[in-house]
Amino acid sequence: MVPLLLVLLLVVILFGAGFALKALWWVAVVLLVFWLLGFFARGAHPSGGRRRWYRW
Repeated sequence: MVPLLLVLLLVVILFGAGFALKALWWVAVVLLVFWLLGFFARGAHPSGGRRRWYRW
């Protein structure tokens, strides 16, 4: 009985980790798209040059 429970627990953990990693990939893709949109859609600086849209 204990080995069966351990196998089921392992399956549940691996399924949960796989789902979380897939969700994190989708979040990364969405953030990349927003970053690229912000990079290409930034406005011009009032002094004539292009300014950075981020504050680093």
